[in-house]
Amino acid sequence: MPAARSTADPLAAYRAKRDFGKTGEPQAAERSTPAGAGAKPVPLGFVVQKHAASRLHYDFRLELDGVLLSWAVPKGPSLDPADKRIAIQVENHPLAYADFEGTIPKGQYGAGRVIVWDRGHWQPLADPHNGLQSGKLVFELRGHKLCGAWELVRIAEPGNRQPPWLLFKKRDSQARPRAEFDITSALPDSVIAKPLRKPELPAPVSGTFDLNGAPKAALPARLVPQLATLTDRIPAAGAAWRCEIKYDGYRLLTRIDKGRASLITRGGHDWTVRMPALARAVERIGLQSAWLDGEIVVLDERGLPDFNRLQTAFDRGAGGKDAADAIVYFVFDLPFIEGRDLRQWPLDQRRGLLAERLAGHEAGAVRFSASFDAEPAAMLASAARLGLEGLIAKRSDAPYVAGRTPTWLKLKCLQRQAFVVCGYIDRSDGSPEVGSLLLGVHPVGADGSTATEWQSVGSVGTGWDAAQAAAWKRELAALQVAASPFGSVEPKAGRWSGRNPGTVHWVRPERVVDVEFSGWTPDAQIRHAVWRGRRQDKTAAEVVREPLLRAGPLPSNSASKRLASGGARVAGTAVTHADRVVDPTSGTTKLELVRYFESVSGWLLPQLKNRPVSLVRAPSGVAGPQFFQKHDDSQSLPGMREWDVALWPEHPALLNIANTAALVGAAQMNAIEFHTWTSTAKAIDTPDRLIFDLDPGEGTRWPQVQEAALLVRTMLTELGLRCWLKTSGGKGLHIVVPMRPLLSHDAVKVFSRSVVQHLARTVPSRFVARSGPANRVGKLFVDYLRNGFGATTVAAYSPRARPGLGVSMPVDWDELDGLRGGAHWTVATARDHLSLRAADPWADLARSRQTLGPAIARLADVGLSSSARSGSKARQRL
Repeated sequence: MPAARSTADPLAAYRAKRDFGKTGEPQAAERSTPAGAGAKPVPLGFVVQKHAASRLHYDFRLELDGVLLSWAVPKGPSLDPADKRIAIQVENHPLAYADFEGTIPKGQYGAGRVIVWDRGHWQPLADPHNGLQSGKLVFELRGHKLCGAWELVRIAEPGNRQPPWLLFKKRDSQARPRAEFDITSALPDSVIAKPLRKPELPAPVSGTFDLNGAPKAALPARLVPQLATLTDRIPAAGAAWRCEIKYDGYRLLTRIDKGRASLITRGGHDWTVRMPALARAVERIGLQSAWLDGEIVVLDERGLPDFNRLQTAFDRGAGGKDAADAIVYFVFDLPFIEGRDLRQWPLDQRRGLLAERLAGHEAGAVRFSASFDAEPAAMLASAARLGLEGLIAKRSDAPYVAGRTPTWLKLKCLQRQAFVVCGYIDRSDGSPEVGSLLLGVHPVGADGSTATEWQSVGSVGTGWDAAQAAAWKRELAALQVAASPFGSVEPKAGRWSGRNPGTVHWVRPERVVDVEFSGWTPDAQIRHAVWRGRRQDKTAAEVVREPLLRAGPLPSNSASKRLASGGARVAGTAVTHADRVVDPTSGTTKLELVRYFESVSGWLLPQLKNRPVSLVRAPSGVAGPQFFQKHDDSQSLPGMREWDVALWPEHPALLNIANTAALVGAAQMNAIEFHTWTSTAKAIDTPDRLIFDLDPGEGTRWPQVQEAALLVRTMLTELGLRCWLKTSGGKGLHIVVPMRPLLSHDAVKVFSRSVVQHLARTVPSRFVARSGPANRVGKLFVDYLRNGFGATTVAAYSPRARPGLGVSMPVDWDELDGLRGGAHWTVATARDHLSLRAADPWADLARSRQTLGPAIARLADVGLSSSARSGSKARQRL
């Protein structure tokens, strides 16, 4: 039965929150629906609006029953199925809201800029009313940017005023790993203002998972598995970690060659004959050539792994029918498939392909091991409540690496590992049972090497029943030896739980057991040990004390982007060392910076066009050495052109950045700042721009910089000159005066110096005319030296090679009051700002045809009184 629909006004909450006399948002739906038999149904619409309210977020809206059901998604949609995005359900909106773009005024609900980021049609894949009631809505989108299958899942009771949901992409041909393609940063603009041509959306390499992106390789005869590092440090919430259940079983790899499966233990032993039914189940998946990695378990009545049952399954039939019927193989990784080596693919991409190939096997003997991107601490607490051993936390963007790595972490509710039985103690009552097993490990040196001797770690005397204890005694009696395996390091009697040392029987160290314990004593003994079973998948030689990761930070997001390091391409350019952090204060990587330059090329290239360009390069990032480059003497900059050497005789050719490839190529070679001359190559001796650089001294507060900008603007206005404003990306502001290229650099420099000297004379409390830190403490030096021949200024939209990666951004004069500093925008925020900007504040700058002649004539007539009045007005405004 469909869920009952409410008869209340579905837009009452929407109207109650808005004053339509002040906001331009629509009041009601304006779409009409066809009536009558045979009318063609109108497809349901959807819209995603990018909304710069108090915090930037995305409003996800689905049309149903004449309104737009709405969710606020703080981080925006992601094409990566592993990204479960929080979506807060808010009030319904009218259908006309799907076309709304504009600015909600201050004081109104949701004040801020709104653009239509995506729109199109949606198709429910099940009854949407039942889905809304049950908390699971599955649907397809057909938009400019978002396509394919999606799901909304409610994670709180529906009675909440604004219930939270999760929005995520289903695995299909439209899915993409976020490490490879982040759609909100790659396509940030309005689809109304900048309609998206379909070719701009790169073809997917996941979902259908184009294996051409992976190197060809012969199927290895052996595969060394990746191992998790034990840690007591839980990864922070919000980091790119995926949590999987730590299965209480045996690690098992599967090699599939020509369709035939071989089951291989972690130590390289072939167990196919012990589990023939499982091998046949793997073969039914249909793979011809692959390596699978996973864990075999036996599940209890609750569906949880039970190690004792796994051991019993093997003991009963040595892999016969009883074992085969009970064992479940949870597969969690896919290092090789069909002649391709996937080990350098990020984990999410490998697992996405694995999930696709295991689809339809959810209830069989071979199953996909689910992962969760919930907060690891909360997941670990849930695992403890369920009685699970713990979790494995894995970096979502990490490659598959042989051996123990910090990108796979072992989080345990209780500690647990394998030990070797080195002896036993009889029960004090004389019964034919063992009382305790004496345990040992191979010690590991500081350099990671494993010693050959045995180290005592204590004993275990509980966890088995009488039959198991008797079986242990019979088995170990046959292994007795006279000498202690611990050699000259004889364990103290107190280590054997207070028992008489004379009851100790030493045995050949061959049997491996699984033991759970609460921790280690200072003298390396286990505490509160409980026997959990035998380990048949490990040999005694493999058993060491598991290292515990304590010191140093956990791997960061950038530290394991190996796919990006090995094969990222931006605008056709291969990006090397893509995961290197360029700016430690923001964590921005080289790949993210190069992608920024590609995304702003439509704004930055016009600033560089036809002008000589100089670069600030920082090969080690903003914290390392930097150098200024005006020429490409070594021809090391890919895609770079050069101007005719005649432009500047007796100097090497100047740099010419003419297209996106050259811009991205320079960024690949670690260029961060792009500076331009004030003249073009066609008129190199006559500048067409004049620059005033407001450079605050030590102790100068930001409001003084804002006031100074208004003073300079007022003076220029009195001289008959229009001027435009931009942030410097550093500490100050730049004022740009465009002009016809009629005067020499020297003449323009003399004029700009005269303006600065006049400001310093008339408002000495604010300005100085001489550079140097000692001259401008608490004051501003308006730098006119940018106007000489060969001098440069950082281009608009260029980042600065400083901590935070501030961006030089054009602004309207009306925006000056709201700026927080010269680095108000950064590489992380500038592109979103541009996508939400209502108009280009520099739209008229290039069309200005003003000249300096009249201004030079008027400069002598500008008196102290007018400048003083201007300063008073500026201070009142601020």
